[in-house]
Amino acid sequence: MTNDDLCYLSAAQALGLFKRRKLSPVELTKALISRAGRVNPKINCLADRYFDEAIAQATASEARYMRRGARTGALDGVPLAVKDAQRLKGKRTTQGSLIFRDWVDDRSDPMIERLQKAGAVILARTTTPEFCLSGITASRIWGVTRNPWNTEWGPGGSSGGSAAALAAGITTLATGTDIGGSIRIPAAACGVVGFKPPHGRNPDGPPANFDRFNHCGPMTRSVADAALMQNVTSGPHPLDHDSLRRKVRLPGEAKSIRGLNIAYSVNLGYVPVEPAVARNMLRAVEVFRSLGARVEEVELGWTAEVEKNGLHWYNLMHFGRQAIWHLAESRHLMTDYAITFAEMARKLTAADDAHRPWEQAHRMYQTLGPVLAAHDLFICPTNNAPSVKAEHDPWDGSFTVNGQKADPEYGWVMTHQFNMLHNCPVLSLPSGHAETGVPTGIQLVGRTWDDVTVFRAGLAYEKAVGGWYGTNKTRPRL
Repeated sequence: MTNDDLCYLSAAQALGLFKRRKLSPVELTKALISRAGRVNPKINCLADRYFDEAIAQATASEARYMRRGARTGALDGVPLAVKDAQRLKGKRTTQGSLIFRDWVDDRSDPMIERLQKAGAVILARTTTPEFCLSGITASRIWGVTRNPWNTEWGPGGSSGGSAAALAAGITTLATGTDIGGSIRIPAAACGVVGFKPPHGRNPDGPPANFDRFNHCGPMTRSVADAALMQNVTSGPHPLDHDSLRRKVRLPGEAKSIRGLNIAYSVNLGYVPVEPAVARNMLRAVEVFRSLGARVEEVELGWTAEVEKNGLHWYNLMHFGRQAIWHLAESRHLMTDYAITFAEMARKLTAADDAHRPWEQAHRMYQTLGPVLAAHDLFICPTNNAPSVKAEHDPWDGSFTVNGQKADPEYGWVMTHQFNMLHNCPVLSLPSGHAETGVPTGIQLVGRTWDDVTVFRAGLAYEKAVGGWYGTNKTRPRL
């Protein structure tokens, strides 16, 4: 097995080799660090790095595996990259901003705490846009992050560094957060797996844990690895009031989905979709049909009112307020897009409050709810364009998708609709590649709280297409 093959092992594969003493956590960690040294300069997906500490953690893990009868954690020795927006005890969390370049946290967020307790080896932080407020991954503190499949294009955001690191073979597992698609957008753009659990399934830190549109979750190269992470991180936490009492155990092996009822829509009724995205989406639908699922196209009756009254306003209030707080004293440290966000948020009136997106979400569920009552799953693209250029301006008024003028921030993604419908679990999976080489993705949207069916379908699909990243031919050429 070459070093590059080691770097593309799944967590499940690595754990099996560790337990059989065929591979050491130290060997895997050093292989990833070596590859990061070669590859990261080309894509710039890593923020702070903890390589010496990672080797020390891997060495301790190796010692546990070598002691017969010793107890090992569910992720013991598996390398993990943590998004630079999630707290890590004793380390700085910059949120992609120069404003927080010296901010050191005194505790880890619950999700990160659980991954650490399970034995994960923390390799590094991954890049994110300032305050995580964009679908691009570029900031003044970390620079521009690029897509491993085509470096002219971006990896998506805001968990773009995590997705790029996975696709580039720099880490085995990664974390993300998702308030408008920040796990799923980059997962699709980089050709990896990303899961947005129902709000509260994974405990989170304040104030994000109180935001119903916000979710933290796993990013991986396989569905089984996402399930593995979820089985570690989900469940109630004594410090998160919003964490769900029920812990769901997800399957890790593919089984038959014959007879599963699946609904799908290519464009949600109103979204312009690039041809490569539509083509790959319909090909994925045929995979599900070939597995014995009953598949039918449906109309949701959604219109552009979703955008007018939806998450855009919510994010202006949420992220915009944070940007406003820092504008007066720290404008000189902020990115242009964060400053513009703050100035837009300042224009909001009393009428532009949280009730607008909540009311819109309710109207959306009046049609999606009955579809999910009659079907086990709903499928649509993750992004309606494969990605945007690495230096994309999220306020570019001339931006188009498939020849139609589109919102430069939200007009190329189909994820935020399911943050508004926050109790639906959503799994993003690779569906193919565009002519540019940039990947495309599909979303498996489940009934509220039904994470198991989403993973059951995802595992079957993954097995049918042969998985991803298994050979050099199916990996980025970096």
